[in-house]
Amino acid sequence: MKRSRIIVTVLSVFCILLIGITSFNSGFLAPLRNGAGFFLVPMERGVNALGGGIYHHAHDLAELRRVQEENRRLTERVGALTEENTRLSSEVYELARLRELYELDQEYLQYPKVAARVIARDSGNWFRIFRIDKGTKDGIRPDMNVMVNGGLIGIVTDVGLNYATVRTIIDDSSNVSGMSQRTGDICNVAGDMELYEQGRLGLDHIRKESDIESGDRIVTSNISEVYLPGILIGYAENVVTDANNITKSGALIPAGSFEGLQEVLVITQLKNELQIGDEAAEEAPEDHNDTPDEIETESEEEESEETEE
Repeated sequence: MKRSRIIVTVLSVFCILLIGITSFNSGFLAPLRNGAGFFLVPMERGVNALGGGIYHHAHDLAELRRVQEENRRLTERVGALTEENTRLSSEVYELARLRELYELDQEYLQYPKVAARVIARDSGNWFRIFRIDKGTKDGIRPDMNVMVNGGLIGIVTDVGLNYATVRTIIDDSSNVSGMSQRTGDICNVAGDMELYEQGRLGLDHIRKESDIESGDRIVTSNISEVYLPGILIGYAENVVTDANNITKSGALIPAGSFEGLQEVLVITQLKNELQIGDEAAEEAPEDHNDTPDEIETESEEEESEETEE
């Protein structure tokens, strides 16, 4: 108890002395204050700078995370919009193709038709032979004519239950009996893959006296064995007299495109089902082709007439 009183008394006296010294002689503590300021002020600045740096870093880190999350959401949105745009573009292109098929269907209303999608093709740049998603269950049969975006493109050569194989008129083995829509003169459209590299097909077996000119619309002829009459094949080009001075030949620019085929129209009526009077046409050849007529020379015609006599 006595010791506590002594300690309180000593502290009280010390405080009174300090108050007195401060009141009467403040210059006495100036060196102490200056020394403390010399050490404490830089330390305070460092602490403030460190604290400010930590604060700004934490703020920047939070902002970075916010921006990254926003970027992720925007990336997902862009991906969804791109996918939707691609889908809409595909639908627009498909609509344009189907509109072309509809216009083609309206152009040949005399023939019944069914639309089909291309599901496979042979290797190469062009559709020489391809497969469609319609077969016998859809009424498809061999020798049915196939059209696309402008005119004739090929003929059905093989049929399964739910598919059919189409050989196009650019195939080397293809022959189509054609005629000039303007004059009715007969010609043969010959498939030629090498010539088609220039976008052309062969046009031959034209009689010298025939009036087929460049630019004439060439359609399937009435005498074709497998192709229905009046279907546009293409346009004659560079028709000239051959070296034998008996026939003419030239090139044909196909009306249909043989690249990027996706949908086609199949005419579900066969040529041998067309009635000529009360009789049907002869049975179609097994190779699904027309046979070009041989053009005789004048001497051959005379010999033939003499033989008949």
